[in-house]
Amino acid sequence: MIRLVTWNVQWFRGLDGRVDPARVIAHARSLVDFDVLCVQEVADNFPAPHLEGNDERDQFAGLAALLPGHTVVHGIGADHPAGDGRRRRFGNAIASRLPVRQVRLHALPWPADPGVASMPRVAVEAVVVAPGGLVRIVTTHLEYWSRRQRMAQVQRLREIHAEGHGHARLGAAERDDGGPFHAFPHPFATVVTGDFNFGPDDPGHAQMIEPFADGTPRLHDAWKLARGERPQPPTFCAHERFSADSKPVACDFVFVSEELAAHVLSVDVDGDTRLSDHQPVVVTFDA
Repeated sequence: MIRLVTWNVQWFRGLDGRVDPARVIAHARSLVDFDVLCVQEVADNFPAPHLEGNDERDQFAGLAALLPGHTVVHGIGADHPAGDGRRRRFGNAIASRLPVRQVRLHALPWPADPGVASMPRVAVEAVVVAPGGLVRIVTTHLEYWSRRQRMAQVQRLREIHAEGHGHARLGAAERDDGGPFHAFPHPFATVVTGDFNFGPDDPGHAQMIEPFADGTPRLHDAWKLARGERPQPPTFCAHERFSADSKPVACDFVFVSEELAAHVLSVDVDGDTRLSDHQPVVVTFDA
């Protein structure tokens, strides 16, 4: 069994304005004894006013300290110098208590769109050793303001899935020397999760689950597999509007490959917590 939580933690800032990674992680643990935690909007050295309520601490390192026994994999999107000689970093992370094999970082497309604010976006991938075999976990956070960039990023996520499936299907030249060319097994089973910044009726969602022309098995929305036509509750703006024209929307999803579709046992949204501007999503697999 695999228990996974995905949550845009908004640099661990609650709607009360308090930044407190420990209480966010404690709440995630109260939802489920998770094996894998995927978090978005993790910060390092972005004190206020750059990020409201925040200080200069390295939240990636703090996450590892709060989760002993877990491997924490970083996915840095924004990385630039700060006036104090340190770097400023912002991105995503995967924390897994399941053994972690190979890790990859995928830069997502960032085509110029000068009319809107945007930042570099990434998808971070970790292959974990689950009870039923290897599973590839990918977590990401797509662009909010630019539809052009977001749709390009959706296409890249599909390419990442197809590329991984190709490695699993075709294999690689055998090399077992522990060096950089060491050939690790690639799993078919894949989870793609995070904050996609589109709703369930958006063309981006439809594109994520479209069939592949080359025969790569499609991705499925885990919520629909577990809940059918019941609408997914809002995961953003559920308690507080982001802007005057924003509305509550489900935009935090878990997409699973064909190999995992029959193994989704449950998907739940914690609609009550106010420890972020997003709501956590909990998925359980019998895999």
